[in-house]
Amino acid sequence: MLTRRDILKAFVGLPLAALACRGPARTDSIDGEIVGASNEIGHILRDRRKFEIPSKSWKEVDTVIVGGGISGLSAAWKLKKEGFEDFLVLELEERAGGTSASGKSDLVSYPWGAHYLPVPFAENEELVGLLDEMKLVESRDESGGPVVYEQFLTRDPEERIYHKGRWYEGLYLYAGATDEDLRQYEAFYNEVDRWIAWKDAEGKRAFAVPVANCSTDPEVTSLDKISFGEWLQRQGFTSERLIWYCDYACRDDYGLRIEQTSAWAGLFYFCSRVPTAGEESQSFITFPEGNGRFVDHFAKELGGNLQGSSLVAEIIPGESGVDVVYLDTRTMAPRGVRAKKVIFSAPLMTADYLIRGFTESPSFDPKEFRHNAWFVANLFLNERPKNRFPRDFPLSWDNVIYESNSLGYVTATHQQGIDYGPTVLTYYHPMAEEDTLTGMRKLLSLGWEELADICLTDLERAHDNIRTATTRIDIMRWGHAMISPRTGFVWGGERQKALEPFRNIHFAHSDLSGIAIFEEAFYHGLRAAEEVIEQG
Repeated sequence: MLTRRDILKAFVGLPLAALACRGPARTDSIDGEIVGASNEIGHILRDRRKFEIPSKSWKEVDTVIVGGGISGLSAAWKLKKEGFEDFLVLELEERAGGTSASGKSDLVSYPWGAHYLPVPFAENEELVGLLDEMKLVESRDESGGPVVYEQFLTRDPEERIYHKGRWYEGLYLYAGATDEDLRQYEAFYNEVDRWIAWKDAEGKRAFAVPVANCSTDPEVTSLDKISFGEWLQRQGFTSERLIWYCDYACRDDYGLRIEQTSAWAGLFYFCSRVPTAGEESQSFITFPEGNGRFVDHFAKELGGNLQGSSLVAEIIPGESGVDVVYLDTRTMAPRGVRAKKVIFSAPLMTADYLIRGFTESPSFDPKEFRHNAWFVANLFLNERPKNRFPRDFPLSWDNVIYESNSLGYVTATHQQGIDYGPTVLTYYHPMAEEDTLTGMRKLLSLGWEELADICLTDLERAHDNIRTATTRIDIMRWGHAMISPRTGFVWGGERQKALEPFRNIHFAHSDLSGIAIFEEAFYHGLRAAEEVIEQG
C-alpha cells in the first residue's frame, strides 16, 4: 500500500521537503465521483465470456459499427451522407464520443478529453466540409483554406506556464533563460523548419495530416527507429528548458516521455500542422466542451442509428456475414445483430478479445497496439483560482505547471468570455510510464479520494485557494486512453497490416495512424466507410 506521500511524490513531482510540509488531504467538504464505465464491465472482454442470445433478441442490419468514438462516428456520418441508412453504431458508454466526450453543468459544458482541433488545410476537403456543415467557416483564404469565425478560435490569452511561484505567458519558459537556452531554442525551430520544407521525389511532405499523406522515404521513416530524446541529444540540444518543452509536447499528445516517443512522432508534433517553414502552426478551434461539440453534431445527425450502453462482447465472422453479440449494460441482457459487414472502431488491441478466430489466424499483432493511461478531472469552483502574485500573467485557456508531472488544466469558461466568478477547470494527468501496463495498474489502484488529492495538491502550489474554492471534483480514469507512438511502432509494419480488412471486418481507429488526434480518427472512419460502400 502506498502512503499519501508516496502517491504525491510519484504523481505530482513535489520534492520531499515540500511534501513534508503538506497537511492532510482535506477533501471532506468536496463532493465528487469517478465517472465512466466500470472496470468490471470492461473485464467481460478480458475474460472472453460467451453469451447465448434468444432468437427474439436478434436483429439484422447491413453494417454494424463497433465503437462510438470519433472514428466510428465519422464512419457513420460518411455512410449517412452517402445515403446509406442501414447501419447501427454500438457504443459502450451511455453517450458516444470516447476521449472526445464532454459533460454539462448549469454553468458551462466541459471536456472529458480532447479539447481542440487545429484549423485544417484546404486539401483536407471532407474535414473542411464538416466545419462548413457545422457553420464554423466564415470564408476561404487565398489558398482555399477555411477562415473560421473568430468566436470559435482560441480566445486570448491562450497559454501560460507556472514556474517557481510565478505565471508567465506561453509554454516555453523564457523567464530566466540564458543566451545558450535561447540559442538552442532557435536552433531547434530552424531544424523544425527544415523538416517542414522537406519534400520527397513525389512532392510529399515528411510530416502531414493525415499520416497517410506523409512521405515514406527512408530518410523520414528511419526517424522512427530512435527516440525523440536520442534525436535531441544527437542534434546537440541539452538545454533543460528545451528538453522540458519537447517532453511536455510528447506527454500532451502521446502520454509519453521523450525517451519513449519515436523521434518521428516527436517531429510530427511540431511539423505536421505548420503550412510552410517559418510560419506559425494552425490556429485552434475550441469550445467550452472541447471536441464534444463535434460529437454532439455527429450524434444529432445519426439519430436512431447510434445506440449507447451497448458493450460488444463478441464478433463472429461467417461465410456470408458477421454476427455481433453485445450486452445492454443497463440490464446486462445479451443481444445480437446479424450484419453483412462490420466497421471495427474500437482500439485495435481488443481485436484479439472480440473477434472469434482472430487469435488462430491474426492479420496483425494486437499486442503491438499499446495504449497509455490517463486520468482527467473536472474541478467545479465557486470562484476563480487566485494567483499568488496579482500582477502575474492572468488565467488563460491552457495553464501548465513547469514542475509538475501533469499537463495542468484548461478553463471551460474561458472561451465564453466569462472572466469572473464560478468556473470549471479540466485537469489532465497522463501516466507517462516506461511500461504502459504499469501506468494503467497504478491508475486503477487509486480511488476518488487519492486522485482528487493529487489534483488539489498539484494545483495548490500555484493557487492558495484551490481547496476552498473547489466544491466538486469528478474524475474519469482512461485505462486505455490512446495509442502510444513509441520508438519503432509508427513505421514498424503492424499498423500497415491492420489497414487490411479481416474477412468482412474493416478496421477504423486512430490506432491505425499511430497518432491519436481527431484528424486521424476522422480519416480512418471515412476510409472504412468508403470500403464498406464499395463492397456493396
